[in-house]
Amino acid sequence: MSNAKRPTKEITLLGRSYMIACDSGEEAKLERAARYLDRAMNGINAQSGTLGSERVTLMAALNITHELLEALDEHRASEANLNRLNDRLERALAKTRKP
Repeated sequence: MSNAKRPTKEITLLGRSYMIACDSGEEAKLERAARYLDRAMNGINAQSGTLGSERVTLMAALNITHELLEALDEHRASEANLNRLNDRLERALAKTRKP
């Protein structure tokens, strides 16, 4: 679908409104992401009110990216642990099946 035909949704970040293209049915996800980003930006802005909005946005993006990478690392570690446990279980079950 081309951007010209995509519906738009208004979001607010640091008190400024933006019209963002959004696929039909994805509005709730966009709103959730916008609220998360807005909270992150407001938190940074509150800590250092002297930063410009561009710098606040950059810092929020870096913080959220760090959170995402940490979550991905935890997910991969959990997945690897589950795979190890599954292998152990499979080996144990194989031993019980042998005559």
